[in-house]
Amino acid sequence: MSRSRSSLRTLARVPLFVLLAAPLSAQPATRQPAAPLGPQERVVAAMHGVSSHVILDWIKELTSEKFAGRLTGTPGYDSSAAWTVERLRQWGYKPAGTKGTWYQTFPNPYTLVRPGTELLLHLPQAGGGKVLKSYTWETEFFQGGTSDAGSVTAEAVYVGYGATAPELGYDDYAGIDVKGKIVVVEPEVPMGPEPDTALFRKWRPYSFHDYKIKNAAKHGAAGMIYNYHIANPNAVFVKGLVLTYVNRVVVEDLFAGSAVSYRQNLDQIRKTLMPASRALGKTMTLRNTTEHHPEGIGSNVIAVLPGSDPVLKDEYVVLGAHLDHLGYNHELMPGAHDNASGVAVLMAAAEAIARAKVPMKRSVLLLLFGAEEQGVKGSEVYVANPVVPNAKIKAFLNLESVGRGERIGVSSGKEYPEIFEAMERANSQYVHRAMTAFSNSNLARPRQDAAHFLWAKIPTVSIGTNGAPPLPYASYHTTKDRWEILTPEIMEDLARITFLATIDLVNR
Repeated sequence: MSRSRSSLRTLARVPLFVLLAAPLSAQPATRQPAAPLGPQERVVAAMHGVSSHVILDWIKELTSEKFAGRLTGTPGYDSSAAWTVERLRQWGYKPAGTKGTWYQTFPNPYTLVRPGTELLLHLPQAGGGKVLKSYTWETEFFQGGTSDAGSVTAEAVYVGYGATAPELGYDDYAGIDVKGKIVVVEPEVPMGPEPDTALFRKWRPYSFHDYKIKNAAKHGAAGMIYNYHIANPNAVFVKGLVLTYVNRVVVEDLFAGSAVSYRQNLDQIRKTLMPASRALGKTMTLRNTTEHHPEGIGSNVIAVLPGSDPVLKDEYVVLGAHLDHLGYNHELMPGAHDNASGVAVLMAAAEAIARAKVPMKRSVLLLLFGAEEQGVKGSEVYVANPVVPNAKIKAFLNLESVGRGERIGVSSGKEYPEIFEAMERANSQYVHRAMTAFSNSNLARPRQDAAHFLWAKIPTVSIGTNGAPPLPYASYHTTKDRWEILTPEIMEDLARITFLATIDLVNR
């Protein structure tokens, strides 16, 4: 500790009233010039400069109406990307995108969801006539984020998982006429990755939203009710197909009065791995108002802070988070936890790295992905068209939904212990949060940007938070994912851990 720092610490212990009572005529002692801080002192100072207030202010900005929900391809997303670039530029990062720009662009069709939606169940009455049961938007259904515009009134037909898999001896559409009707479809497939991983790999292609929607259209369906109750732009647009996402209440209403309950029907499929499709004898009306833009262009933001070692500067530690969210459905989807929190934590760590100005052997690469919510496209594009060789990435830390809770979870931390150990060293020395490493087989369809990096054999962990008190409403992919539900302290702590771990990894 320098003499000047020791003097300041002594001064801090002097009561304020004593300092104020000092005679005005007293001459200050000759001050010695402060010794420059060493690298470790600069790291600690930069760590303490990370502020939960700043992080939360950034999230408020990103989730405001000015960025319109950050749907990739829209002007709102482009403005949010430019907002991040301006800060990275101020901190001294360099553009690392295509042709010397900050961006890596890619084709990205998108669909705008407008006001004007309806979901009705037609209930026939004894003696003729009918009663219409109207369902509540957001609480019970969402417009499909990639639905075509239009209205369809037709019979509802349950088609299980919506799969036609001849190699598995399985076809949900066998013997069922759905032409011009509304199909009711389950998400995923009737089995999970365990215990039979080899068999699951055969089922996996049928778990994708795009496949289910295309297969419904191929069989002539006019509408699709997807038993997947979130606002979601992560599916293909099919001209002429009206798509609505519903909760279980809607599906159980459709099964009411059937020979078997919805639960019995689903359990039968899962137990036997055989279809149990059936006409439900009910009529539904789906009405959605959308505007499709096939010309959309998406982008990733890419920035670099070069290392200084003549050899190791060509190796990289990467920090990533997806910048995009859902746009509107038909109201604003703010996306505070998912994933303005990840972007803000990444930026806080990035600013601390730049502010610390310590020697770094390896380089730091920052990736802010577009179109994660539209099929994890931004990271897929990046891994297929990297700006630095994938083999030169020594660690990728992906920040995904890190705004709520008291604990930190590190997915794939057991597969890549060197990354987790760097995080744990920082945590145990300075932060002291509960933090756990998890395994991730990553066999199902990709749900996070980390998946494409893991499939490319790049050392990757995906970091999230958990342990928050339950909310009285759903917040994932809803209008309720607002900054007010976040835990600022966990984001500050995680930004500090991410910063310290990155400094550790670039120099280790």
